[in-house]
Amino acid sequence: MELLSFENLGNLVMLIFLQAVLGFDNLLYISIESQRAPAADQARVRRLGILIAIALRIVLLFIMIQLLEALSEPLFSLNWEGVITGDFTFATVVFLFGGGFIMYTAVKEISHLLSVDHLEEGVNGAKRKSAASVIALIVFMNLIFSFDSILSAIAITDVFPVLAIAILASGAAMLLLADDVSSFIEKNRMYEVLGLMVLLIVGVVLLGEGGHQAHMHLLGYEVVAMSKSTFYFSVVVLFIVQILQTGYRRKLEKVRAHRAKLVQKAAP
Repeated sequence: MELLSFENLGNLVMLIFLQAVLGFDNLLYISIESQRAPAADQARVRRLGILIAIALRIVLLFIMIQLLEALSEPLFSLNWEGVITGDFTFATVVFLFGGGFIMYTAVKEISHLLSVDHLEEGVNGAKRKSAASVIALIVFMNLIFSFDSILSAIAITDVFPVLAIAILASGAAMLLLADDVSSFIEKNRMYEVLGLMVLLIVGVVLLGEGGHQAHMHLLGYEVVAMSKSTFYFSVVVLFIVQILQTGYRRKLEKVRAHRAKLVQKAAP
């Protein structure tokens, strides 16, 4: 099969679009997590994290193509009737572990943002993570995020060059957008909580996907995967609510400022 065939070119366009859509939550996480690094290193952290993650994602892609059948074989099974049952493959374990870890990270960061310590850190700029630890976490989380997108991509085609080009294209897009997204979140800190809520939903999606693929039953109930359309609809609703709240808050501030001026003028 020739690389530049019409079928491969069509698959490449579809894969680039797929990688761009599925890479949104990844880019959001990178933008938020990079702000934990020292201010002078944040741009470098984003670039290095993305570049290393792209290289490892291509390696992961090659390995998964070679071992696709082996990875689909159950690693272990649980048969605790009434509590938990299921057949767990390597992919389902990654989804379940990754989903749980992402949810833990999102909840921890949300609670941190709401704590008094966070307000003090905002003044002092203290308690930053090292650049190396942030890069390592970005690479690790990138691989978790990319596992689902790679499996979806392999379902479209197993031609390695086409898949690799799509990954490189999505990586280039992340490199171009990472600084702008991070700057936007830095200037509009209210959207940081929104981004963490999106990550929380991503964790739920991965848990549902892993449980569904493992045919898992938890406490007698079947674990059902959340559809991608439901996920993106939820994200859109979150953004619409945030935009409406921001607009309403600004309107209230103008009304209060206007009333304050009227009170001042009326005062003797």
